[in-house]
Amino acid sequence: MPRARPRFTCQSCGYESPGWFGRCPGCGEWNTLSRPAEAEPAAALARPLEDVEDADEERLASGIAEFDRVLGGGIVPGGLVLLGGDPGVGKSTLLLQVASCLAERWPVLYASGEESPGQIKARARRLGSLAPGLHVAAAWDTEVIASLVASVAPRLLIVDSLQTMRHPDFPLAPGSPVQLREVTGVLLHLAKSGGLPVILVGHVTKEGLLAGPRLLEHTVDVVLLFEGERFSPFRLLRVLKNRFGSTQELGVFQMASQGLREVPNPSALLLAERATGVPGSVVTVALEGTRTLLCEVQALLCTPSFGSPRRTAHGVDSSRLALLLAVLERRCQVPCGQMDAYVKVAGGVRLEEPAADLGVALALASAFADRPVPADLVVFGEIGLGGELRAVPRPDERLSEAGRLGFGRAIVPAAGSPGLEGMDVRPVARLSEALEAVLGPRHRGRDQR
Repeated sequence: MPRARPRFTCQSCGYESPGWFGRCPGCGEWNTLSRPAEAEPAAALARPLEDVEDADEERLASGIAEFDRVLGGGIVPGGLVLLGGDPGVGKSTLLLQVASCLAERWPVLYASGEESPGQIKARARRLGSLAPGLHVAAAWDTEVIASLVASVAPRLLIVDSLQTMRHPDFPLAPGSPVQLREVTGVLLHLAKSGGLPVILVGHVTKEGLLAGPRLLEHTVDVVLLFEGERFSPFRLLRVLKNRFGSTQELGVFQMASQGLREVPNPSALLLAERATGVPGSVVTVALEGTRTLLCEVQALLCTPSFGSPRRTAHGVDSSRLALLLAVLERRCQVPCGQMDAYVKVAGGVRLEEPAADLGVALALASAFADRPVPADLVVFGEIGLGGELRAVPRPDERLSEAGRLGFGRAIVPAAGSPGLEGMDVRPVARLSEALEAVLGPRHRGRDQR
């Protein structure tokens, strides 16, 4: 079989070409294309799958339950985790607390390319995280990190951050695509060869995406995103990829003066400041992995001052908002399609599952009619284009969580609707029925009474 033709790779942007160019077609830099040295193929042995030894499934408990929840039960030995988030959101704070908890039992190595050991110690003292087994180093060279791993023999390696690290064999600026790829390759080898779990901190772009080539997300085992509004104390830890567990889990934290605190009951905290008796406020029940979350959906409708009506959504997909406005106007005769629509989920939570449709639609109708919904009512259900309500998964768990927090009434889809002792559960088949049950038969606004 003929061997593949060698390719030339740009040392600045990673562009690959079958032939050499003086100027890279990808980034425009001169004399950056080179051909990697050819290596002899390594010998490989294929075995039947049933003869392969079972992998060690024992996980390391970090001591922070919300962090372990998102990972699927703890840190997997040999796993490579990439943690991203906006600057100042608390990535380093979270990992320093994780490192301190683990360092009470095992040695942990924290390699930072952004802070000096003195700065890390000052922050650890403020957080109360001065554990005896926590080793820190200001390192940004992969060879130095590898030597530190050999001397410390840690049970966990934290690299903060990936964009400050460099490979000594490539004389390029840290953060370039080639450096990110090569540094990640070295850290991947450290993780897989010795069963050492490695957590990498990554920067994000203005769009909230992880900076660097998409190769990083394919290379690592777990991709986490730490997010939160700038002026909100809540922080949400989401999982975008997880080879060892579910991608639907959510960790909730609260930023305090002494670091991040876990929020074991986020529903009660998110609803603590809810104002009752206000039109446009509805409580819905969402599922985030194994967690049931009660959220307040707020809506506001205004007459547009000029031009096309405006659509603003925080915590809800804007295209989903436009769809629900169309269904309200066409199927329920609520003429709100030509009004400015603003929808927000309180607390910075993002609702992505279709079960939140009924909560958003009812909040819009309540804002249009200027009538508040009952304070002890929760709703959930997916809305179709025909105005029908469709069943959602695990409705009994949603109702149980709502009943535990004191809600006495619920509007749910008729298909597969469960009952709950002590709660008035009303199943409905269409959105118009839900609006009439909550807002009355004259729910189309003051102008149509």
